[in-house]
Amino acid sequence: MQHKDKKLTLYGAIAAFLLIAIFTIDGDRMKGRASYYSDKFHGKPTASGEPYDRTELTAAHPELEFGTEVRVTYLETGESVVVEVNDRGPHSGNRIIDLSRAAAREIGLVDDGVGLVELEVIN
Repeated sequence: MQHKDKKLTLYGAIAAFLLIAIFTIDGDRMKGRASYYSDKFHGKPTASGEPYDRTELTAAHPELEFGTEVRVTYLETGESVVVEVNDRGPHSGNRIIDLSRAAAREIGLVDDGVGLVELEVIN
C-alpha cells in the first residue's frame, strides 16, 4: 500500500508542476497558450448546451463558469477581445483557452493557430 501512496504523490506533484509550467495565475489574470476551434465544430453542441458558432465571441475554459466574460490579449499583437465562456476545454494539455474563430480573428491568432495570451476575468 505504501508504494501505491508514493506513486500517487509523485503523480500529483508532476501534475502540479505541469499546471504551473502551462500557465501562471495572478489574481484573476492567467497567462498561457491559446488556440481556436476548427471549423468542423461549427453548429455542434458545447458543454453548456449552446451550439458552437464560429462567428460569435466565445471560448472554452476548463474551470470558469459558463457565462463568465474574459478579456483575452494576444501578447504577440497586443490585441484584445472579450469572450464569453460557453464550453469546457481545451482538451490539449498545454493550452489554457480555446477561442472561437471570430475571437481568434479579432486578436490576430488565426494565422498563427496557437499563441501566448493573457486572460483577465471581467465578471
